Amino acid sequence: MTAFWTEADFDAHELVQLVHHQASGLTAIIAVHSTHLGPAAGGTRFWHYVQASDAMRDALRLSRGMSYKNAMAGLPMGGGKAVILADEQRIKTPAMIAAFGDAVEALGGRYVT
Repeated sequence: MTAFWTEADFDAHELVQLVHHQASGLTAIIAVHSTHLGPAAGGTRFWHYVQASDAMRDALRLSRGMSYKNAMAGLPMGGGKAVILADEQRIKTPAMIAAFGDAVEALGGRYVT
């Protein structure tokens, strides 16, 4: 697997965090593209990715898009995006969502979703 920071979708992102919480089954990626205009804002995608590299590419691409989208809307927000990796064995549970919430909260307001 190629290092994500060498991929075309990596555009000097400020933060790329892999979150793994074994007890809940959570595997997620939080990508903060920019906080230049304010906290990074963007949604969270719960998706079944064929490969982990697809999830990384999606998080990087979507977070960059949110930077541009928020700036064009005149919002005092940067861009970020999170993806939660799902599959047949990993379904959304309250414990998984709580673990994801803890990971977002640990960023201290740098990313909001």
